[in-house]
Amino acid sequence: MAALQSELVHTRGWLDEETYALIYGLARITPGTNLVAFSAAAGWKILGWAGALSAVWSMTVPPAICVVLLTRGYEAWNSNALAMAAIGGTLAAATGMMATSAWQLLALQSGPRRRLRAAVLCLAALVASLRFSMSPIAVLGLAALVGLVWRAPSEP
Repeated sequence: MAALQSELVHTRGWLDEETYALIYGLARITPGTNLVAFSAAAGWKILGWAGALSAVWSMTVPPAICVVLLTRGYEAWNSNALAMAAIGGTLAAATGMMATSAWQLLALQSGPRRRLRAAVLCLAALVASLRFSMSPIAVLGLAALVGLVWRAPSEP
């Protein structure tokens, strides 16, 4: 959104700061995809109905075509062992990247005086997710509440 603001307000001068803020605020409270709502409103403000329709079309039709083509490709290659191995490798790489990110976040909290707190929060999040089938958002919210109450000791 910052790149859009820079381009629409500062570089091209198509919108002023106040109009951009109004469109952004309205798009945030609009049900559905906020970026499509923002693009429709900005397009309407810049070019009227033609701008709004072209903005919505360009934000929805090309991605929909990509999804259809990828789905067709997956269906066509579903029985190909080499293609499924490549998809499995990609899934393993993505899982590894997520685990590495989690480890790096946990390492920030693993000073000598913070290890117990970090371990308890990590284990509790894992149990809440796997044993009680809590959604990631609920786990994050619960962890935030625990973090608010159970403060990390300061390092010397």
